[in-house]
Amino acid sequence: MLIVTGGAGFIGANIIVSLNRQGRNDVLLVDDLEDTAKIGNIANLDIADYEDKNRFLCQLQSAGLPAGVEAVFHQGACSDTLVTDGRFVMENNFSYSKAMFAACTNAGVPMIYASSAAVYGRDGPFVEDGSGDLPLNAYAYSKYLFDCYVRGYGSGSASQVVGLRYFNVYGPSENHKGRMASVAWHFYNQYRDSGKVRLFEGSGGYAHGEQRRDFVSVTDVAAVNMFFLEHDQISGIYNVGTGVNRSFNDMALAVINACRQLDSTPALTLGEAVADGVISYFPMPDTLNGKYQSFTEADGGYLRGVGYRGAWLSLEEGVSAYVEHMEGQRTGAIPAIVSSNSDKTVRLEK
Repeated sequence: MLIVTGGAGFIGANIIVSLNRQGRNDVLLVDDLEDTAKIGNIANLDIADYEDKNRFLCQLQSAGLPAGVEAVFHQGACSDTLVTDGRFVMENNFSYSKAMFAACTNAGVPMIYASSAAVYGRDGPFVEDGSGDLPLNAYAYSKYLFDCYVRGYGSGSASQVVGLRYFNVYGPSENHKGRMASVAWHFYNQYRDSGKVRLFEGSGGYAHGEQRRDFVSVTDVAAVNMFFLEHDQISGIYNVGTGVNRSFNDMALAVINACRQLDSTPALTLGEAVADGVISYFPMPDTLNGKYQSFTEADGGYLRGVGYRGAWLSLEEGVSAYVEHMEGQRTGAIPAIVSSNSDKTVRLEK
């Protein structure tokens, strides 16, 4: 049996999609379904059982993991970078993760958990050796602290412990995330609702919309998780990003032009989009001042060094597929999920 915490969430649901593709349905999905918007993420998943996250935590603390667990994908967390209740964040992200870590190491069960590129703060360097770690909010700090905890105690574990520092992930199954959904999701909905997209004005020494991030498709993220499931002799903390930074202007144009291709209308250049008012800019909210990453780019050396050879979808490839997926949802057609592989062209029906 495999356990996926946060299995009704964004990345967790996509991990289960990948497991189902491999013929695995022996999955215990752990999550909190108080927000029923997440039901849409799991309605078509093939799982063996479901457990509420709080009841599961009680079981971990009293009796440990259930018998017969092969591996745990620990993806459950509060991912809101703007939340102000630090106690809530630390209980959900740090304390829960420590309980999961203890249960897995005691049972000798591999644990693959979600960390975040948010631990790097504004400037990096974005390499996993700890030199660039400088969390700027409660979410980032909770992830940073658990990475430190794993570095301190994980070296003594006989079983696999892997932390994956996700960069800016986008793709299917994030509808429930609201303001914390990817900019690809926000830009698509803005464009379809109004024919316009709004980006932040310049900040951090960058011109309007030229702040840059490492945008990575969730299907590529799921593929990295599958790699570590298949290589349970490998432990450590690894970046999960394409290694290529792209601007928010690039992301906005990719979304707009993917929509325009579906509409059989000509693509726009950035200059044309700005001149026509399709792209506009607004000041960054005060709540983000001093807490905003204007640049991220994954250093992929550690991940490649342990043998991961998966090809990353380019921004245009991943966004085009994602826009097609969202368009299918909007029009009521059967949605498709794109999975990264060596050819980067596989389309899968959910």
